[in-house]
Amino acid sequence: MLGPAEVRRLIDELGVRPTKQRGQNFVIDPNTVRRIARLAKVGPDEVVLEVGPGLGSLTLALLERTGGAGRVVAVEVDRALADALPDTIASRAPALAERCRVLHADALRLTAVPGPPPTAVVANLPYNIAVPVLLHLWALLPSLRHGLVLVQAEVADRLVAGPGSRTYGVPSVKAAWHGPVRSAGRVGRSVFWPVPNVDSALVSWQRGDPPDTTANRTQVFTVVDAAFAQRRKTLRAALSVLAGSPTQAESALRSAGVSPTSRGEDLHVDDFARIAEALAMAG
Repeated sequence: MLGPAEVRRLIDELGVRPTKQRGQNFVIDPNTVRRIARLAKVGPDEVVLEVGPGLGSLTLALLERTGGAGRVVAVEVDRALADALPDTIASRAPALAERCRVLHADALRLTAVPGPPPTAVVANLPYNIAVPVLLHLWALLPSLRHGLVLVQAEVADRLVAGPGSRTYGVPSVKAAWHGPVRSAGRVGRSVFWPVPNVDSALVSWQRGDPPDTTANRTQVFTVVDAAFAQRRKTLRAALSVLAGSPTQAESALRSAGVSPTSRGEDLHVDDFARIAEALAMAG
């Protein structure tokens, strides 16, 4: 594993300067990456997709956990880091090097992952792209069965929130569409370099079946976006443009068994699916 001294030495050798734009805060505590790999519960034959491996601290821990047949596909947008990662793995864990593939790519723009389909996603995600990356990967890769991500604590709270919570919103509902999302613990600021000015947390996810509905993901997510665009509005008002008029919105809501005076934060993902279905039938 890479400790504080090794991380700083690699940074100096590569001439890399962590940027806020890319949310580069490297984990420098070996115990933390081992904890993440353990909590991710990756099996010995799994293909793990890691987003933003950086210098490779977590990559090494994941390779350790996947056993003799497992693989790690590491997606890194920073060219210097992507080029250096194979050498880091080869020098620190030569027996594991052949089981890691590094892709220089933007995870948000991935259209496919070469090789065997990934079964798990594990990542230390920058707060500004965490939710878009997860939603993109969940939709792109139906082979993903579970995962664990390290994100800003505020993002974690939103992902795991349930209806009625003040943090419940668009990320909560869209994550729930893909399966149960749960809190997996907090991570202190001191394990990162540079030290961030926000707290971090772990979120676990398990693939689940979406709601039983004739509406598709895009239709449901369009309703979710509209419902939360102005949180103070009732659904009758919030969905009026999408439905064509407040009267048509009310009709669709009643057809879905949802009160027109309720708000987005009151509803479960199943409720949004029924509303999307009712709107599609009305249209």
